[in-house]
Amino acid sequence: MSTKEYSYTVLFEPAEEGGYVATCPALPGLVTEGDSLEEARAMVKDAIHAYIESLHKDGLPIPPNKEIKLNPVKEEVRVPVEAA
Repeated sequence: MSTKEYSYTVLFEPAEEGGYVATCPALPGLVTEGDSLEEARAMVKDAIHAYIESLHKDGLPIPPNKEIKLNPVKEEVRVPVEAA
């Protein structure tokens, strides 16, 4: 098996109840959260990994990253995923 690394822009928004909500505009429906920014980063990596694995299993294409034109906290997150 080979491993391919994907890069996506992730938005981290402070949650009213504390912590952060993380979304990835290139991956519709992907939303996760963490009690801290560090935890939200770890959670979103796991969520992206699972999202991409699901697309692989269903034989669907992996979406490219999307350019973000807003000014939220945005970071490129690298997630290694083993290709089938």
